[in-house]
Amino acid sequence: MKNKKIRYAVVGLGHIAQVAVLPAFKNAQKNSELVALISHDETKLKKLSQKYKVPETYSYDELESCLASGSIDALYIATPNVCHRNIAEMAASYGVHVLTEKPMAINEEDCLSMLKAARKNNIKLMVAYRLHFDQANLKAVEFGQSGRLGELRIFNSTFTMQVDDPENIRLSGEMGGGPMFDIGIYCLNASRYLFRDEPIEIFAMAESNDDRRFREVDEMMTVTLRYPNARLASFTISFGAAKTASFDLIGTKGSIRLENAYEYADGQVLHTVIHDKKAKHKFAKHDQFAPELEYFSNCILKNKEPEPSAEEGLLDIKIIEAINESIKTGMPVQLRSFRKMTRPTMKQANRKPAFPKPDTVHVRAPHS
Repeated sequence: MKNKKIRYAVVGLGHIAQVAVLPAFKNAQKNSELVALISHDETKLKKLSQKYKVPETYSYDELESCLASGSIDALYIATPNVCHRNIAEMAASYGVHVLTEKPMAINEEDCLSMLKAARKNNIKLMVAYRLHFDQANLKAVEFGQSGRLGELRIFNSTFTMQVDDPENIRLSGEMGGGPMFDIGIYCLNASRYLFRDEPIEIFAMAESNDDRRFREVDEMMTVTLRYPNARLASFTISFGAAKTASFDLIGTKGSIRLENAYEYADGQVLHTVIHDKKAKHKFAKHDQFAPELEYFSNCILKNKEPEPSAEEGLLDIKIIEAINESIKTGMPVQLRSFRKMTRPTMKQANRKPAFPKPDTVHVRAPHS
């Protein structure tokens, strides 16, 4: 490519875009440039384009004009989950590369269609698994693969929060909300990259109280996954419990625990216990979004297939569909065996400095 920097448009200016994605471009300026914003909210477009000195703004109705303009190389999708497929396929049809927030889509059919469109139009499609570039999570991977924990046996995680805003799209079934898509996907993905394998059987259950927030989505879920070689993973997630975000990885010789494992607004602490010897590794708060921008831009510039790929997003959705089936039937669900060839490693770790929490426009934090 002639451009040394990949020119991005961001579509969807909700909470995650405003507090994390837009300010991250400053830390990714080596090869990434924010040149366009797309939203239905004129006030957001006006204020945020001024704040970040973004030259072009478009409404959702003008998305196709933006893609056809020739002024962008890549699109960052930060819209509600149900919109990912249509936007990604439109971008692909104009030869625009796509970096989409998690989940990749809301069902396997949509994921496969997005993957097909990307291959047909020869574009890069990456799902924004920011923890594949996070030093703390990758250090946990390194411990697990080093042999120091012995044979890995158990993964266990809890990720909970109070989603206070009853109007938040995370509580809308129609918009692809619910705790599994929003936070459970982190626990699921972590079990896969720590075990470096794929589950073969799933059992799950869901529960809700009479809180009106949970009329359309479940309040909480517990999932158990059987992995090859006699390993088990389990996690519990909730939109109606106090804030927690941690995982444990336990082997035959030792264990690790990562606190604030999935958070981007706090520092993290990795506790290790190996042969009864305890240690603590601290990771200060940092920008987790610039590394994935920089990495994706590099994949485009050097024509490399990204990791996490579209396949990564597809596999998580396959498993989530099995989780939903188990909840519906009350029975374990067998998974067809499949293999993934690429996994995140410490080579992908990329630490960028934290930035002050930015002021937001017409959005509220979804949780406390």
